[in-house]
Amino acid sequence: MMNRKYALVAVGELLADLIGTEFTQNLSDTEIFRRFQGGSPANLAANMARLGNNTALVACVGNDNVGAYLVEKVAETGVDTTFIAQDTSAPTSIVLVSRTKGTPDFIAYRTADRMIQSEHISDDLLQNASFFHTTCFALSQEPAQTAIVEAASRAQTAGCIVSLDANYAPSIWPDRSQAQQVIRNYCQNGAFVKLSEDDAERIFGEALTNEEVIAAFHEMGAKLVCLTLGGKGSIVSSNYGKDCVEIAGRPIEVKDATGAGDSYWAGFLTAWLDGKSPAECAQAGANIAALKISTIGPLPAKVDKAILYNP
Repeated sequence: MMNRKYALVAVGELLADLIGTEFTQNLSDTEIFRRFQGGSPANLAANMARLGNNTALVACVGNDNVGAYLVEKVAETGVDTTFIAQDTSAPTSIVLVSRTKGTPDFIAYRTADRMIQSEHISDDLLQNASFFHTTCFALSQEPAQTAIVEAASRAQTAGCIVSLDANYAPSIWPDRSQAQQVIRNYCQNGAFVKLSEDDAERIFGEALTNEEVIAAFHEMGAKLVCLTLGGKGSIVSSNYGKDCVEIAGRPIEVKDATGAGDSYWAGFLTAWLDGKSPAECAQAGANIAALKISTIGPLPAKVDKAILYNP
């Protein structure tokens, strides 16, 4: 595949996750929290770096010690932190997250993470990236929203594959119709989209069939749609819907589901850059997601890429 300096440039939230230490139903009965470096784009960049890829993160933190901690933690994984900006007026963003076997309960305190500007995402950076990635969380507030959508268009022109984690949540982005329009504006750049069944129901405000969800994203302009089905596996529809494959899941003991989606997509995109088929990419994603689900906290500092291609 493409031979550029960065396998991935991830753009969006870098924040502190305060995650419950014990399994609970939700945040109402979570009493003790542990601090982790968080933010889906940062985690994806870190996971791809753990697999041996060169990655960079465009993000914004506050001029404070939490921000300094986050940049240090991201740098430790091998991600290029040169493009992380510092806002002098907004403090670093934090998120409270429950520890759960399902979709975590969370509350986000949004401050510096949304202060990404167009000038933070240079044409030179895009010309040196294979994938340009963001999330619905990052797209949900200005000025980052406009800056990232505009940069996605420049990324496609620069020959990047545009990628989206469609992790929409009404608590983060209350205006669903506006969210749908912004997602459409982003996807029209031939995006690769990853979303779960829960994400899909939140985006569309109703339970659609898997086929309807996939068709809707292709209609928005997405080239590839990966719908993850939890323990049931995943469906990958590629080439604007002309090709579709289903990958069966397998039972795994869940120790910590937080970050499983970021691990999955790291494996998927790495395999894509290795020239693998959509089915092989999905299996690669499932393999590293299984490692994450059975690990409390982040993945190990280095992950042997061979794990992606184990049967």
